[in-house]
This record gives sequence, C-alpha cells and structure tokens, in this order.
Amino acid sequence: MLTYILRRLLQVIPVFFGATLLIYALVFAMPGDPILALFGDRTPNPALLAALHERYHLDEPFLVQYWYYITGVLRGDFGVTFSGRAVGEVLAETLPVTGRLAIMALGIEFVLAIVIGTISALNKGKLFDNTSLVIALLAIAVPIFVLCFLAQYFLAIQWGWFRPTVGADNDWGDLWLPAIVLGISLYPVSMRLMRGSVIETLGQDWVRSAYSKGLSRYRVLPVHVLRNSLLPVITNSATNFGILLVGATVTEGIFNVPGVGNTLYQAAIRGEGPTVVSFVTVFVVLYVIVNLIVDLLYGLLDPRIRYV
Repeated sequence: MLTYILRRLLQVIPVFFGATLLIYALVFAMPGDPILALFGDRTPNPALLAALHERYHLDEPFLVQYWYYITGVLRGDFGVTFSGRAVGEVLAETLPVTGRLAIMALGIEFVLAIVIGTISALNKGKLFDNTSLVIALLAIAVPIFVLCFLAQYFLAIQWGWFRPTVGADNDWGDLWLPAIVLGISLYPVSMRLMRGSVIETLGQDWVRSAYSKGLSRYRVLPVHVLRNSLLPVITNSATNFGILLVGATVTEGIFNVPGVGNTLYQAAIRGEGPTVVSFVTVFVVLYVIVNLIVDLLYGLLDPRIRYV
C-alpha cells in the first residue's frame, strides 16, 4: 500500500511540470500586450511601460519567463498579479469559496444519485424508473446558464427562499442556491451509473446467495448491493470534484460567487500568465491527490481490489 501511494505521488512530478509548461505556453502565445491592455484607451508613458515589462519579465523569451516562474513556485512564491497583489493571497481568498461550493454541490449530487438511482434500479421499467430517466435527460439537455437563471428567478426572486447573488461576504448558507444548481446539473450521469450498477449487482451470485441464506432485503441492499455499486459513482464524483475545483465559471459569474472560476477567467482575459498558471498548478496537485484518495477508497468498498 505504501509503495503504491509513493508511486502515485511521484507521478505528480511529470504532471506538474508538463501542465505548467503547457499552460504557460498557451498564455504566452496569446496576442496583444497584457500590460498595455491595462491602460485601456489611454497611452501609457513609454518609460513606465518598459519598467512594467521588466518587472514582470515580459521582455524576456518564453523559456526565461517560465524559468523565473517555476523557480519561484519551488520556493513557494507564486508571483504577483498585474494589480500588484500576491497570487498566493488571491488563491487563499478564492479557493475556500470554491471549495465550499464544490463540497455542497457534490453532496447534493451524491445524495440524489444514490437515492434516485437505487430506487430506479429496484423498480426497473416501472413508472418511477421511466420518470427519473426522463428528468435526468432533461437536466442534461438544459444548459447550465438556463438552470441558473430559472433557479435565481423562481427560488430567489419570486419565492424568496435564497439570496439571488452571493457577494464578497458569504458563508455556507449563502452558497445553497448555486450549489443546488450545480448538483442538479451533475447528478444525472451519476444517477444513471448508480442505476446500471445496482441492476448489474442484483444479478450477481453473491446477492442470490445472500437471499437464499434467509437475509432480509434491508440487510442485503446496503451491505451486498449498495457497497459494490458505489464504485462508478465515486469515480464520476471525483472527476466532478476536480472540475468544480477549477471553478464553475458560468455559475459563479451568474450568482456573483467570488471564487476561482471568476478570478481565473478574468486573469485569462488580462493575459496574466503567472496567475493562470499558478491556479492551474495548485489544481493539478489537488486533482491528483483527490484521485489517489478515491483509489484508496476502492479497497475499502471492494475487498477484491488490492494494491500491489
């Protein structure tokens, strides 16, 4: 087990350098002068422009810029934004907000997927099963921004159940509405996976053996069926967690959530290479760690899985 964990952690190294180099190259290739764009229609002083280019190493070749960045990251310095703020400070402000939103959205997705998927599997071909499949298809087909506007209009403005926007000062309660929208948009895939997995597990020999031993349905379902049916749902949820960590840009924008998605989008528009690459670097490491935790959970859920 320890060897497996160390091997997986070592895999972070090439992923880390490859992802940062690729993202930095894409940002470097963006047209225009990001410093000049900060001044808008005004014409900056040439001396000031040259000084800013030198400060952010924008007058250096690509590999030199990347060297400055990567050596700074290895020292724990993620650089500064074009507004003068430390990237680490911006990340420390936005990541907890997006993290809370991701946890809440995944919780909603997980509960909906397990409950609806299991009931659908147990009632395969019946009214509940067919209705849940149709609703899931509709949830997949409707664009996320449409779900955002509908939830904002009805649940917040018309019925007053939630705040229509989040804002800078927020806590767990303020994020319920965007979390519900994200959870509803994510649950259909997990629900279908759960439904198919439960249907497959119900036909296995060990389930029939459990029933033949006289075990009740309330004993067989949670111990023998649900435990073995959760693996595909956990895998999909881990992927969704990585996606949400990068930031649900559209949802965060509509609900004015001061999270990673908004910040990353604005940094990309302004061509702030260090900000974009620093955010992506942190997300790559977090994504690998989350997937490692999920892999380890497989062994707990399914004793047949062993890590050699």
